[in-house]
Amino acid sequence: MNFFQTLIHGEEGLFKPHTLTPMQKLTLRFVVVGLVYYAFAVIEGMLMRIYEIKPIPEIPTKQFFAIMTAHPLVGIFGSTYSIVFGAFLFLVPYLMKKPLWSIKLGNWTMGLIAIGTLVFWTSGFITHYAPLYTLYWPLPADFSQFSVIGGTFFILGIALVMLGTVFFVINIFKTLTYTPEGWEKQPSGELLKSALGIIAFGNLFRRKKKEQIVSLPVAAITQGTVDVAFNSAIILFTGVLILIYMVAALLGYNLKSTAIDALLYKNWFWWGLDLVADGLVLIFVAGTWYLLATLITGKKLYMENIARIALLVELVVSWTVWSHHLLSDQAQPGILKVVSGEMVTAFELITQGLAFFITLYTLWSARPLKMTNPLKFLLGGLTGFALAVPAGIMQADIGLNRILHNTQWVIGPHVHVAILVGLAMTLYAAIYFLFPILTNGAKLYSQKLATFHFWAQLIGGIGMGAFMGIAGLNGMLRRSLYLNGEFNTYMILAGLCGALLLSGFLAFFFNIVMSIGINGVIGIFLPSKLKTKDLLPKP
Repeated sequence: MNFFQTLIHGEEGLFKPHTLTPMQKLTLRFVVVGLVYYAFAVIEGMLMRIYEIKPIPEIPTKQFFAIMTAHPLVGIFGSTYSIVFGAFLFLVPYLMKKPLWSIKLGNWTMGLIAIGTLVFWTSGFITHYAPLYTLYWPLPADFSQFSVIGGTFFILGIALVMLGTVFFVINIFKTLTYTPEGWEKQPSGELLKSALGIIAFGNLFRRKKKEQIVSLPVAAITQGTVDVAFNSAIILFTGVLILIYMVAALLGYNLKSTAIDALLYKNWFWWGLDLVADGLVLIFVAGTWYLLATLITGKKLYMENIARIALLVELVVSWTVWSHHLLSDQAQPGILKVVSGEMVTAFELITQGLAFFITLYTLWSARPLKMTNPLKFLLGGLTGFALAVPAGIMQADIGLNRILHNTQWVIGPHVHVAILVGLAMTLYAAIYFLFPILTNGAKLYSQKLATFHFWAQLIGGIGMGAFMGIAGLNGMLRRSLYLNGEFNTYMILAGLCGALLLSGFLAFFFNIVMSIGINGVIGIFLPSKLKTKDLLPKP
């Protein structure tokens, strides 16, 4: 096949969309949407890198800050949520050997996240709505700075994403506990206990260990979904609260004098938002590490019961660490700063360290291993979190936080390394592993492109985070523009690393499109005539 035939039909024409089940197509739709929004986030990130070296005359400053506001939300909700939710709506039924509870609800989740992200991104792009990602009270309702209509649609977009997230939560828990038609009645209570880690915890005190009826990856997905449920409820409520103020402003009423306690609001907001970073991400990532380690090696996970308990501990810890975001807030009570902000936060180094050790030991025990794409990217993801988690723990010190909190250090070595190296490379490992399963054996177009993608993602992500962090240690604040070139050396180096990240993603995206073809991408979004059960392993 020549280049253009491959572009249209895919590598060797192996990908046949009409042979896919609804569950395969649902997952691939999520992945396509997630990758498109990842492209949004990477391109916008590159624009900001260039702008911080030298402002672009065609882009007004208020547009720069609007991009900065939408950028992390597009990356988290539009990209990461789409890829993670799609993968888990596939893996839970696949690993449990039962159909997904509702394909229709899964498609609603995908559609609401895609549309909601487009709504809030468009709102920021057109109206320059830019309270940044910290929807602090009463900033979102400060209409002397921002467009009321822009803010209304921005929050409406977030609300649509959260509604789609609620549908994901329902689908996961119903799939876990329901009994498919014609099956013997499922023990829903025991399934929940196993999935939530209650049986694993009880086994610590039993002579005769109780058998687990839910696999460890499904348990991790379930426990992470608990945090997703809390997060979506809190952010949805917060969005509705802000919408009330905005709609009132559109109708000519000013509600800013009503009784909203700013400190209580900030604690509420950060409790909900932190469930994404310190709960959802760490639990979901640990579960993905465990799954990939067992699939790559074909061996049982080392210290599986301890791993289950560690997930339960991480779930509880994730509910109690939000105050590390408020260590520099003078009004925040000292007891919350010390207990939640410092002591409990430091415990995450233990829970994540256990996940790191268990995964590596499982891989080590199966050596020699072939350095496949999933294994390479899994090791890259482990490396990213090995760097980013300690960087976060350093910030969770009241003294150091005063120095680091509002600088490029926070957003560089901690946030960007965690997301671009730790999280993204873990997700890429899962995508490379699931690709032949979801496409019924389609062949990857180019291994050389996959190898380039690995090194570009790893070096670009670590390098960009490191140079941003050095700039922060030298006094460069985040959410700020420096027009006199004070930190240009670091910003140029960070920009070059950002360009490497962008080139790595483009190589990956091109590789996937060439593997399945444009016809294949279109076919993913067409209805399937097959049954989901045709894909499931036999019970």
